[in-house]
Amino acid sequence: MLEKLGIFPEAASEFADQVDYLYFFLIGVTIFFVTVIVAALAYLSVRYRHRRSPVPTPVHGSILLELTWSGIPLVIALFIFGWGAKLYIEHQDMPPDGIEISVTGKQWMWKLQHPSGQREINALHVPVGVPILLTMTSEDVIHSFYVPAFRFKRDVVPGVYTRAHFTADKTGSFHLFCAEYCGTDHSVMIGKVVVMEPSEYEAWLSGQPAGETPVQAGERLFTDLRCNTCHAAGSDQKGPDLAGVFGSKRLLVGGGEAIADEEYIRESILRPARKVVFGYEPLMPTYQGQVNETQILSLMAYLKTLGGAAEGANP
Repeated sequence: MLEKLGIFPEAASEFADQVDYLYFFLIGVTIFFVTVIVAALAYLSVRYRHRRSPVPTPVHGSILLELTWSGIPLVIALFIFGWGAKLYIEHQDMPPDGIEISVTGKQWMWKLQHPSGQREINALHVPVGVPILLTMTSEDVIHSFYVPAFRFKRDVVPGVYTRAHFTADKTGSFHLFCAEYCGTDHSVMIGKVVVMEPSEYEAWLSGQPAGETPVQAGERLFTDLRCNTCHAAGSDQKGPDLAGVFGSKRLLVGGGEAIADEEYIRESILRPARKVVFGYEPLMPTYQGQVNETQILSLMAYLKTLGGAAEGANP
């Protein structure tokens, strides 16, 4: 009903109803206690209004009353916290399969790329009922990827890779906003998410210029930057072999270890001397200023395809 009245945005994802139920509960609890407090205030104001009568005996305290008005809000607050934490944890678990979409925020636009190479600006076409797995970062300032109909909002921070997902359960076109003030033209950083039937989505993909896929772009960039001269296994190898590197545990010079996730790979490209793999010298130059965030995402996509066991990983 609230959707039809225009009071609430349309619910169009598998997660939206769960968020709405919690929100409606919060509204219900608020209305209930406001009603009780206002009614009690009105009653007591009339019942104990000033009049000429003997001064009543003061009440110095009631343990039962104090425990009641402290205990009931505590139980309700813990219940709300548990409910919200459960939803948050469930939504943090990434589905094993889905469509990987790369998202880069930039003043003042959203740049998106499909796994088959199609690129979009301020628009995202997806099939209904299929998990959409987003890897998001920013080229400049903090942005926030917000789709009200999906009850989906994630901050997009420069230098950080945010992994998130949604599954649309209704076809249509839905608003996409930046929900974090990001500069002069923040208000025009808007777009849309178009949810289509799977067959229509495939037809749309085939009708778009694909160009290079993220993996192909990453492989080309890997060669153009001459990364293969140091990281290819062989007698001239100066850096660790990158086969199977993604997700592996890396032993570091000076002790310690690190997981080769998105953050580690980005840091290794831009600040290679910070975490050097055990057994190698800090010879790699920095590529700060030579590659942008979209290119780093492409390099990651390529590295994820390299099989085999990575050097520097724990057995």
